[in-house]
Amino acid sequence: MRSDRHARSDADARPQPTRRLPSAPRSGPATGRDGAPDRLVGRVLDRRYRLLARIARGGMASVYEAHDERLDRIVAVKVMHAGLGDDAEFAARFVREARAAAGLSHPNVVAVYDQGEDDGTVYLAMELVPGHTLRDTIAREAPLGPARALALLQPVLSALAAAHRKGLVHRDVKPENVLIHTDDGGGPVVKVADFGLAKAVSADTQHTTTGALIGTVSYVAPELVVEGRSDARADVYAAGVILYELLTGHKPHEGETPIQVAYKHVHEDVPAPSAEVPGIPPYVDALVARATARDRGLRFADAGVMLHQVRRVASALADRLPDDPELTTDLALPTTALPRPADLSDEHSHDLSHDTGHDTGELATAPVALLSPPTPPSGPGVSERRPVRPARPPRRRRGPLLLVLALLLAAGIGGGAWWFGWERYTTTPGVLGIDRASAVQRLEEAGLTPQVGEAAYSDTVAKGLVISTDPEPGGRVLDGGEVTLVLSKGPEVYRLPDLSGGSVDAAQDALAEIELTYGQAREVWSETVPAGTVIRSAPKAGTVLRPGAVVDVVVSKGRRPIKVGDWVGRPADRAERVLSDRGLVVERTTEHHDTVPAGRVISQSPRGGTLHKGDTVELVVSEGPELVEIPSGLMASGVEHATEVLEAAGFRVRTEEGPTYVGLGFVIRVEPGSGTMAPKGSVVTLVLT
Repeated sequence: MRSDRHARSDADARPQPTRRLPSAPRSGPATGRDGAPDRLVGRVLDRRYRLLARIARGGMASVYEAHDERLDRIVAVKVMHAGLGDDAEFAARFVREARAAAGLSHPNVVAVYDQGEDDGTVYLAMELVPGHTLRDTIAREAPLGPARALALLQPVLSALAAAHRKGLVHRDVKPENVLIHTDDGGGPVVKVADFGLAKAVSADTQHTTTGALIGTVSYVAPELVVEGRSDARADVYAAGVILYELLTGHKPHEGETPIQVAYKHVHEDVPAPSAEVPGIPPYVDALVARATARDRGLRFADAGVMLHQVRRVASALADRLPDDPELTTDLALPTTALPRPADLSDEHSHDLSHDTGHDTGELATAPVALLSPPTPPSGPGVSERRPVRPARPPRRRRGPLLLVLALLLAAGIGGGAWWFGWERYTTTPGVLGIDRASAVQRLEEAGLTPQVGEAAYSDTVAKGLVISTDPEPGGRVLDGGEVTLVLSKGPEVYRLPDLSGGSVDAAQDALAEIELTYGQAREVWSETVPAGTVIRSAPKAGTVLRPGAVVDVVVSKGRRPIKVGDWVGRPADRAERVLSDRGLVVERTTEHHDTVPAGRVISQSPRGGTLHKGDTVELVVSEGPELVEIPSGLMASGVEHATEVLEAAGFRVRTEEGPTYVGLGFVIRVEPGSGTMAPKGSVVTLVLT
């Protein structure tokens, strides 16, 4: 299971996913952003779920790898952040979402097992899915070919279709919530996560409980922005945006703030993918256009309908059709003009300004009526009408006076209207794209008071130049009034810090702080870096990256174990050569041995097992048996004397009667002969006469 990690400050609040590392190192407790140990690691929730290691953290919750001690299995446990559980309404919604998600069983849906609360800690227990996210695939491989893109999208739609059949709407479909892992057969398995954000939809209630906009702004449907309402077609819209991103490698609508992106969703169609990647068939363009139609009435009714059309398109691609006019016509949007989102009713404008987003001021996109000063009517087409009044008897004295007063009053009203409505205003000069000093000078020359507001990032305006003004250029402002300048901070980039020397959790936290995306950990052996410690990052430290860039880390598995092997009885020279090549130090000693041939290993320490580079293996090598010279002067000596001399030298003695034996007992021959070197303890034969 994956969880939202961190909301970006740019147009796409980019939650980061939970992931189980393919082989996550375990070297001590997880740490928080301040370096302190994670207090939850090691805790057992509800006397059942032992939290082993934090594998990701999002804006709402942290996700831990945990051991279900009741069923003896590894699960993912999503724990709400401290403080959120204190909000009774939020906690209740958390529980309701868990129950709704637990009722959804599908091979392409991350399963929810359990939900509970332990001493103020609210949690979900769910399936732990190893692998990576669709976001990782997009970052590394996009743009993808249409066939591959549809192959990845089909299981997502299958999961959403199952939810839609049960009356559930996901509301937060995005690549971060699509998990990909390899099954036992070697094939990829796609699962959709975070159905905990889905809401049971009925005919009576289709609005969120709080009126808040749920979902990531890059994938949010226009009606959810404008009305705060959604149904299955909102998930269809998000799936269409994901398909566009798979085909092109980027999102269809981008901007510097969430409000800019939301505005584009409401006011601009998703472009045809073929405009970015030539060669994409027209029926694929039509599929994207139908799924992302701004008018939800023109979209596919739900994910099941879209899945059927995706399979038709995939079949056409498999047949290598450059175009299929019938299929393209079936999928194409009607050619009649659509109502402009700018012509939304006042009711929708009210909904947009009050019922969208976590910051309603940022996500308001309804039109705003600008009041302009009144302009006196003029021109030949304008005639003055005066009301017809009943005739009154003329008054010689009061008539002229009243006329004068009326003229004075009209002049005063007109002059006041002219002054208050027009003359005391001036036009805001255009200062976009120039530096601060020049902009301030130009505003002061126009009699205005310049103010510098908070700077903002910009991909198109160089650092230090003016991005925008309030009022905007050409807008009306009082003489001497204030004009706020917004200066560019340049493109939003972050310098990748040095992640080496810390834990994987510390690296995740450091990346989240600077709007970068944690990718995956690759483990390698290291003779100098302790196990579980980050060795380096890819890209390397100091690299300047854009927000959301994926950063992988290389993590130490500790010192590489070296197999020693058993070398007793084997040639010592070969043992020394092999062990030295493995990085071990060999120390040899020699000694005589009666049974082990010379040059072979008598014993070793340690015998077998594993060591590490630079460790020592001691070998005792045989010199063979000890050789002793057979004494001389034994010829013609008595057998008793000869035997005594040989035994004193370490030999064993055997006697043998010679061919001329007459019983005298004198030595006539020694075998081997005197002066010969023979193994100590070997047999010397005395031939007697």
